[in-house]
Amino acid sequence: MSKAKATSIDIAHLAGVSQATVSRALRGSPLVSEETRERIRAAAEQLRYKVDKNASNLRLQHSGTLALLLFEDPTTDGSNINPFFLSMLGSITRACAHQGYDLLVSFQQFSTDWHADYADSKKADGIILLGYGDYLAYLDRLEKLVAIGTRFVRWGAVLPDQPGVSVGCDNFSGGQAVARHFIEQGCHRIAFLGDASSHYPEFFERYRGYAEALQQAGLDVDQTLQVDAESTQMCGHTAMSELLGRGVAFDAVFAASDLIAIGAMRALAEHGYKVPAEVPVAGFDDIPMARFASPPLTTVLQDTRSAGEVLVDSLLRMIRGEPAQSMMLPVKLMVRQSSVRPA
Repeated sequence: MSKAKATSIDIAHLAGVSQATVSRALRGSPLVSEETRERIRAAAEQLRYKVDKNASNLRLQHSGTLALLLFEDPTTDGSNINPFFLSMLGSITRACAHQGYDLLVSFQQFSTDWHADYADSKKADGIILLGYGDYLAYLDRLEKLVAIGTRFVRWGAVLPDQPGVSVGCDNFSGGQAVARHFIEQGCHRIAFLGDASSHYPEFFERYRGYAEALQQAGLDVDQTLQVDAESTQMCGHTAMSELLGRGVAFDAVFAASDLIAIGAMRALAEHGYKVPAEVPVAGFDDIPMARFASPPLTTVLQDTRSAGEVLVDSLLRMIRGEPAQSMMLPVKLMVRQSSVRPA
């Protein structure tokens, strides 16, 4: 009886590494150190392993599938998906179907080299990334995707010299529009709830637009009116409570997301403030629940239908070897009851 042919699993066992690492090493991935590569090479030679060229060619063919990887967010319904991304998920699915592609949906895994493992699996021809948490912590993963030649596009802030292709909305103009809306109603002490730093660049751009509108109106940008908050209702509630605890005067609240705004309105109600009679409030995103908040929430609309189409189109361009560029989509202020004081 002839001895069974060695496999990459056998090499991984002998070299003391994962099968995914063996796969990367054998195709020359820069993610594998020279020391590890040499150990794998020696194990392959010892086992008289030969690469199956036919299998390699099959892996290089298009799968007809795109992958959508979602960042897990804490939610009240246990879905771990930000409501904003749920509507975008629908538009991405429709855009894929229109182009004749299947869509594989999964949560982003933040174990070591999750991105490289996914690229090696060849389950999809390219990846769409939605959400990322702390951008500076996420940046290294994007750079590694670029280094190994993964075709990907992400929804997020469009920044100079960032890795890969990004599609996002005009966060700066959206922030300006909200602040100007409040200023036109005579508000001069407008609070901002949301992380205003490079760790959360979309929120930061909204803050920068808000600050620019204040300065153009001859108003001061008061740092005591800004409170960090991530995009959850609980964070909005906590941030609003912290602002109230500071004892500083404010006459309007701009929340960096609808979820933050809804949490902030709950906190205001608990402290006896009426929205909008005493404190006008606005958010950002126009998630479905914004229209059904009490009162209905003024917010900035991000066009998720167009976003899904652009994300899919950009990724397919890369797959076909055509140029694809980062793109910023326009936004629209949706004025509702929460931000308009009664006459």
